[in-house]
Amino acid sequence: MRLLVTGGAGFIGSNFVRLALAGRADISVTVLDKLTYAGNRENLAGLDEDGRLHFVQGDICDASLVHDLIGDVDAIINFAAETHVDRSIQASGDFVRTDVEGTRTLLDAARTKGVRHVQISTDEVYGDIAAPLRSDETAPLRPRSPYSASKAAGDLMVQAYVHTYGLDAIITRCSNNYGPFQYPEKLIPLFITNALEGLPLPVYGDGMQERDWLFVDDHCRALMLLLESGQPGEIYNIGSELERPNLEVVNAIVRLTGADPAIIRHVVDRLGHDRRYALDCSKLHSLGWSPAVSFADGLGATVEWYRAHESWWRSCRSTAFDTYYAGQYGERLETARA
Repeated sequence: MRLLVTGGAGFIGSNFVRLALAGRADISVTVLDKLTYAGNRENLAGLDEDGRLHFVQGDICDASLVHDLIGDVDAIINFAAETHVDRSIQASGDFVRTDVEGTRTLLDAARTKGVRHVQISTDEVYGDIAAPLRSDETAPLRPRSPYSASKAAGDLMVQAYVHTYGLDAIITRCSNNYGPFQYPEKLIPLFITNALEGLPLPVYGDGMQERDWLFVDDHCRALMLLLESGQPGEIYNIGSELERPNLEVVNAIVRLTGADPAIIRHVVDRLGHDRRYALDCSKLHSLGWSPAVSFADGLGATVEWYRAHESWWRSCRSTAFDTYYAGQYGERLETARA
């Protein structure tokens, strides 16, 4: 099986490439990645000697390049996206370009060549969900940030191509992923790396926003299953179905890193912050998948990975990262409370 993995040098994409090549001798992978701030060639380190991996630096909005690459593949797995809600609030243009226009470019190529398209989406398209409700795949889309709106638009584009052109495509919507190689702007890697340095942990608001946390390897196992077993035109939720407040996650990171709890700071909440996401994953369970890694084990392994790969995350925390971090948290930390 020949795969085109877009965004394959990013967090989830690189973990998927590693799992696919390690688990199946009959798989070859072409990675297409623009190598923006969150894409890192080092995330694929150690795989270059494998003749089954081919890396191309490029943009999924480049129709000519995409059409050239897709001629030799059986399926596209589209991880390429702008993904951070905070950045989408600051500047939404890149999100619309990559998450909508880039998706359309891939869909056009997939339709022309007759290959399967797997669209990696997010639980955030369902919007804020009041307890004890859960969103199944038939739930209405109610995105509430520029990021989730761009992902919802990409999903609708996929569904339009399925209906209009009969494209063989599926959509997967995952909960919050965590694990190795995650760029340190998201909650878990940011707070782990800050804790290892003794820096403040800026918790938005009261910290009681609830998220479903999924270890990245479990997500990638689900994608491998759906790549071959997912039915054309269908949507599949992927999550652990165990929500926990952000503050609980932060306290666990403090314990695992041995940091001083006094570094936790409650800061002004971000705009339009959803309180709770919750998925119903029974459709995926019916295919035989369930998460194999508990949150305690996964978080412990993630902390140890960042502890052992300090050079990796320090290289990520460049001048550009410092500028972003100061803009996002500088004023908030000045008025923070313990």
